[in-house]
Amino acid sequence: MSDDLLSRHDVLLADLDGTLYRGPSVVPGAVEAVRGAAERGVRTVYVTNNASRSPSSVAEHLAELGFAASSEDVVASSQAAATMLAEQLPAGARVLVVGAEALAAEVTARGLRVVTTAGEADAVVQGHSPHTGWAQLAEATVAVRAGALWVACNLDATLPTERGPLPGNGAMVGVVRLSTGREPQVAGKPGPALLLEAARRTGAQRPLMIGDRLDTDIEGGRAADMATLLVLTGISDAAELLAAPPQLRPDYVAADLDGLTARPEDLAFGPRPGWDVRVPEPGTVVLSGSGADPVDALRALCAAHWAAGGGPVHVTADGDDAAAALGGLGLDVVDSATVAGVGKHDQTGGADR
Repeated sequence: MSDDLLSRHDVLLADLDGTLYRGPSVVPGAVEAVRGAAERGVRTVYVTNNASRSPSSVAEHLAELGFAASSEDVVASSQAAATMLAEQLPAGARVLVVGAEALAAEVTARGLRVVTTAGEADAVVQGHSPHTGWAQLAEATVAVRAGALWVACNLDATLPTERGPLPGNGAMVGVVRLSTGREPQVAGKPGPALLLEAARRTGAQRPLMIGDRLDTDIEGGRAADMATLLVLTGISDAAELLAAPPQLRPDYVAADLDGLTARPEDLAFGPRPGWDVRVPEPGTVVLSGSGADPVDALRALCAAHWAAGGGPVHVTADGDDAAAALGGLGLDVVDSATVAGVGKHDQTGGADR
């Protein structure tokens, strides 16, 4: 379709887990969507907060899942962090790396020197590594307290494992923060640096950031002044979107990556054919009608609620079709749904976000 969302953009910046795959399984239609974009000359770049794996390792994983990906198609927070350091330090400056070999390699590639003790450090960079311990955090604390430049690859508090969420890089950054009273510069989402690095590497003029999380992907895209598409295949759901504050609201929402071939105006927020939304008072919205698409109902609900001030909302269905639509959106209670605010994830995820 010549006037679809894909036609408006030259590069897709795609989040990984929750957008392209969920755990070991590919999101249905994701491989085909990326392939279809490539056939139309629109490149996909895979952006991840993961600083513990090299771009080539991430690309190999994507290829195993069926995506056409090389290391040049992957931009990780380790690369963005190394760029941030190189922009603020002279060549040969000494950087204390608290993280994996992949992060140290990116620092070295920028003409900086990796060191292991605080007394030598001009800067500190922190990325996740399962081998980070007290000794490394102590050296980082001493260096940061002494005034070293401090960059964190991401602030993901936890990362998912088969044993449940375990401490992520944000938890380790928190140790140094509490010990020094300082705040790091942050390379990964929801900051803009990672996405700006991806745009710089690809020469993108009209990038589209695609992700499943409002508090990392969408907030990061907005911070980088990029168009954003939320897909409902991962973490953030209809309830979270309804209650989202302005800085977390995407330009578009779609059920999945098939939305790339829909018209932009059909993915944007506003009134939708077949659905009526009333706001009898701020914080209460009533859905009625019998439209064909529950996500269309969500677009209409969000537009009306946000125009009335946003925030926590009580959603009521007027009629069986409206109730079914709310059910399809995960807002399925007998006749209403009370939606709280966002931020409930505390920037968890991390491993491949």
